[in-house]
Amino acid sequence: MTSIGVGETKEILRLRDVSVLEHVQSVLSRIHKNDGEIGAYVSVAGEEALQAAEAADARIRELGTAAWQDRPLLGVTVSVKDLIQTTDLPTTRGSLLPNGRAQADTPAVARLRAAGAIIVGKTTTSEYGWSASTVCRVAPPTRNPRNTDLTAGGSSGGAAAAVAAGLCAGALGTDGAGSIRIPSAFCGTVGYKPSFGRVPYVPSGAERLAHLGPIAKNVPDVIELAAVLAGPDRLDPDSALGSLDARRESRSLRIGWIEYPGTTEEIRRITEQAWPLLTAQGHHVQRVEVRCGGLYPALVDIVAATEAAGTDPDDDEWIDQGRLEIVRYGRTLSGAAVMRAEAVRHELRSTLRSVMDRFDLLVMATVPIEPFSADAIGPSWAADPRDLLWLDWAPASYPFNMTGQPAVSLPAGLTRAGLPVGLQLVGPVGADDLVLSTALRIEAELGPLPDIPDRVS
Repeated sequence: MTSIGVGETKEILRLRDVSVLEHVQSVLSRIHKNDGEIGAYVSVAGEEALQAAEAADARIRELGTAAWQDRPLLGVTVSVKDLIQTTDLPTTRGSLLPNGRAQADTPAVARLRAAGAIIVGKTTTSEYGWSASTVCRVAPPTRNPRNTDLTAGGSSGGAAAAVAAGLCAGALGTDGAGSIRIPSAFCGTVGYKPSFGRVPYVPSGAERLAHLGPIAKNVPDVIELAAVLAGPDRLDPDSALGSLDARRESRSLRIGWIEYPGTTEEIRRITEQAWPLLTAQGHHVQRVEVRCGGLYPALVDIVAATEAAGTDPDDDEWIDQGRLEIVRYGRTLSGAAVMRAEAVRHELRSTLRSVMDRFDLLVMATVPIEPFSADAIGPSWAADPRDLLWLDWAPASYPFNMTGQPAVSLPAGLTRAGLPVGLQLVGPVGADDLVLSTALRIEAELGPLPDIPDRVS
């Protein structure tokens, strides 16, 4: 199953091999034909997308290649995660609870449209993005395009699966504790979590964990999408915080290599192929440990308190049972407990600030395990939501939400079972350009993943 990415789409449209309308019709047709097995979309665009495509064709007829000068994504198909408000498509947030139609697009969606992108649908998420799988009560679970018995990850699982399966050129996702990077690692896409505040998140959350960012099939496409999304907006008071650190020279980097406990031998074998590539590029790589006690329990307390604060007990019967366990736990927490969790976050930020004084980038496996069952919220030992271990199996993801650092996951290769493995790069807050430019050079050395077998198309 081949996909047409952002750059390829623009080249085809510039050459006028097809019109924008024909291209968008083809993508929508492919979604309707192929998504039943994957479950990437919860709703698909209709007349609005076709009208936007016709307007793009009219612009190209009038201006030729100049049509792209101030609309760099003209004609590019993009999906939007079902947590993100849009005016033309409903937003269920993966929940049976009501969610009124937005009066305006969120700033990120508005920027995509202003850049000429065509929104083709809303992608599946777990309820309110609570889990790192994509299981919810409003749609079937999202399945991995490379093995539909397995999960696509989450909570931006629909977004990553749609890109991997060629059902859009790019996707807009959210990442509150790994939700862009985990499914990107499982599905074989590139997922980028910007520095906190670099892309406005509206409505923003009190827990200050959530980031909004792009998913695409390669790093150049992610860079192009990210350029459109970045910049402050008055609706998000934190959206000017994403550029706090000074720029760093990218030619010869000090790179800290982290291996988290629980990393399987197969994941290690694939990701460590990047080590000699980095040294050959002139970087100095050494192993490093980052220790901060009580980190996962602190994350649980912060998330649970936030979920409980925003949930009315009268709605409990409509809530996903897994998320309800978190809400119920959150209702037992005292203010002092939440402050202790915030103290752990502060300690982590201080620790990683010191680490980033010694290293320009950190590199690690995005997820230390391979994908699990599509119907589960985690591997067998973490699959019971009552244990509150819903993200304990992904220790390389949530720390960098707690610190606000930029991170990108790119495909490092395939396991012997044919499953993608993600390599994660993390930089200091504000060093997004360094993270992405280094990922670009690594990707050029690693090369693309093989196409998804036709049996899934």
